[in-house]
This record gives sequence, C-alpha cells and structure tokens, in this order.
Amino acid sequence: MSRRVRAQHAIGAVVSAAEEQGLGVAVAVVDPSGVLVGFARTDAALVGPVEVALKKARTAALFGTDSADLGAQAQPGGSIYSLEHTNGGLISFGGGVALRDAEVVVGAIGVAGADVTTDEQLARLGAARF
Repeated sequence: MSRRVRAQHAIGAVVSAAEEQGLGVAVAVVDPSGVLVGFARTDAALVGPVEVALKKARTAALFGTDSADLGAQAQPGGSIYSLEHTNGGLISFGGGVALRDAEVVVGAIGVAGADVTTDEQLARLGAARF
C-alpha cells in the first residue's frame, strides 16, 4: 500500500475519532523528510492548529522521535534549548508521533487543536492505522 493511501487511513481515523468527540483538530502526515503527504481538519477546527499539526509532524519525522520526547530537553537549560527555532519552526510538546516500518522512520503524524494529551492520543490512534 502506498504512503499516500496509508496516510489517508491514518487521517481518516483521527478525523472520525475527533468528530465523535466534538473536537476541532487538524491532522498532518509527512514523509521522513518532513514533506506533507496528507492533511485534513475537522469542520470545527480553528485555523491556528493547521500549522501546529504540520510542525508537530515535521518535528517527529526530522528527529525520528515523538515530539513530546523532546520537550524536557528543549526547555531553558536543556541540551537542545531553542530547537523550536530550527528547521523552519518545530514543536517540542505532544501530538507529533513518528511512523515506523520495522523500526525505520517512514514519516510522522501530527495532531493539533485539542489539549496536548488528546492531541497525543489522537496521533497515536492515527499512527496505529497508518
């Protein structure tokens, strides 16, 4: 199955779950280089989360780890403080999840628009459907 088709499955799962909960979210899937493969947002989503979802996905893809895993290190005094200002802007809080095939990062999914915990849960749901 192509990356585009897999991305649409992941996006569809996130959008369906978010709509069932009455959430306004944006969801983005990127390839390992951080280039957009697929995107959607629920009808209730605000415009602001669009860019945040993409940045969460890009962060996870470019660093091969979930965006939340970078959080503590990206705080003032942390070993990667100011990371968010690199690569055109990144996000170091939950909602970006790396997508893997046999432990190889093949992309990432980012969700934004709900609270961070819910964004993370929805991103993990999407990753499971990828």
